[in-house]
Amino acid sequence: MRFSPLCLPGAFLIEIEPASDERGFFARAWCEEEIAAHGLDTRIAQCSISYNQRRGTLRGMHYQTAPREEAKVVRCTQGVVYDVLLDLRPDSPTYCKWAAEELSARNRRAVYIPPGVAHGFQTLSDEAELFYQISQPYDGSLARGVRWDDSTFDIAWPEPVSSLSDRDRQYPDYRR
Repeated sequence: MRFSPLCLPGAFLIEIEPASDERGFFARAWCEEEIAAHGLDTRIAQCSISYNQRRGTLRGMHYQTAPREEAKVVRCTQGVVYDVLLDLRPDSPTYCKWAAEELSARNRRAVYIPPGVAHGFQTLSDEAELFYQISQPYDGSLARGVRWDDSTFDIAWPEPVSSLSDRDRQYPDYRR
């Protein structure tokens, strides 16, 4: 596995290193030792799938607060998404900054999202699916979000939004 740091401290792009032959390839998508060697959280308390029917669907920007802040590894297993990480850690040098990567079934990339960083994505294809490995169990009382179009962050989404939940639409303006 190859780990490339993103512009947000503790966030990484993870790429597989396939061993190929005439049959196809085999590659590790998770290795506790390699992840720990980069100082990242290796716990997996929960795995989840997000399936999205239409191109332009937007989900985000979500995170979970203490005492169950989540680290996540997110991979696109079908279709293509524009995946966004938003730094909400007040002590971070990149506080309120964001990073984005295109994840697809074809490029087989994943992102590591550290605790304190919100996550969201927009589908760039119909029938897009993401697979999440999450370090903490979901706790609805600790689930939070910020608005996807908040001018504080000025996230550049690539497509018009075709579908958005009421919850994501109604988050209040972010206060620094």
